[in-house]
Amino acid sequence: MKLRSLSTLFAITVGLAGVALVLYAWRLPPFATSIETTDDAYVRGQVTVIAPQLAGTIVEVAVQDYESVTEGQLIARIDDRIFSQRVAQARATLAGQKAQLANSQQGRRSAEAKVAASEAAVASAQSAFDTATANFARIAPLANQGYVPGSDLDVATRTRDQAAAALDQSKASLEVSRQDLQTVIVARQSLEAAVEGAEAAVRLAEIDLANTRILAPKAGRLGEVGVKLGQFVQAGTQLTSLVPAAVWVVANFKETQLPGMTVGQPVHFTVDALQGTRLSGRVERFAPATGSEFAVLRPDNATGNFTKVAQRLPVRIAIDPGQPAAENLVPGMSVVVRLDTAAEAAVPSPN
Repeated sequence: MKLRSLSTLFAITVGLAGVALVLYAWRLPPFATSIETTDDAYVRGQVTVIAPQLAGTIVEVAVQDYESVTEGQLIARIDDRIFSQRVAQARATLAGQKAQLANSQQGRRSAEAKVAASEAAVASAQSAFDTATANFARIAPLANQGYVPGSDLDVATRTRDQAAAALDQSKASLEVSRQDLQTVIVARQSLEAAVEGAEAAVRLAEIDLANTRILAPKAGRLGEVGVKLGQFVQAGTQLTSLVPAAVWVVANFKETQLPGMTVGQPVHFTVDALQGTRLSGRVERFAPATGSEFAVLRPDNATGNFTKVAQRLPVRIAIDPGQPAAENLVPGMSVVVRLDTAAEAAVPSPN
């Protein structure tokens, strides 16, 4: 009888423990809480890959692994002899194009002078034609009445015809001079375009020359420097990585933990690498989609038997300033985040 009572008590205890476990797992009373926790959280930062924009041989490596650098500091240098000569070549081409453009200006003045001379020749021929026509008009009636010999009429007719031909010739010469001037003008536009192209070629050559010096885009700390002296690199070859000082935390909460979370709520987190040091921050923003939506191979839940799996949504957390331990945070560190969904969100201060 006592054994049966012990067995019944044990069964009841196991049952109560099971019920308590289910209630705890589902956050049901009396285990309901507004504190949400996740260990799927990491420190993040802007890790920038440093790579050259052109190919060449490395002649100088000015930094070492994990070194702190300032913005614009030299990291490595590519042999610039070829690129220096390309700049000189481009500048010489530009000088030649500018000289041709100057010659074009002189040619235009000459063509304009020829047009003026042709216009004067037309005016002279027009005057000669008018004189010959007037002389013919005076002699013709007299010759018809017999007051002057017919030879004078022939001379007047021939002189008028010659003046008309000379006028036509001068007008044709004027048109040729005008077309020559237009040709010079059109050619100048082409030369101006050639000068602009040569100037662009100089700028491109100067950019390539400047790119032989690989500089830090901003202040931060370097990762492992993989480039070596004398190594031939291609455009895009990874030389090292730069990690700026700015860091933040990305916590991946389950979708069932999101109710009540808002931007501005206070967050506390501990860092494994800092022996559980407790730091504070605030919810900065939520990801526009769950992590599965950003995966390279997205799951297809429309095939086969479906098993519901709670998805996780990345939440970006800004780290509060003025915390000495935060200076030791580097991207990739694991953290444990605790967030009280019942806490009031901080009101952003006006700028």
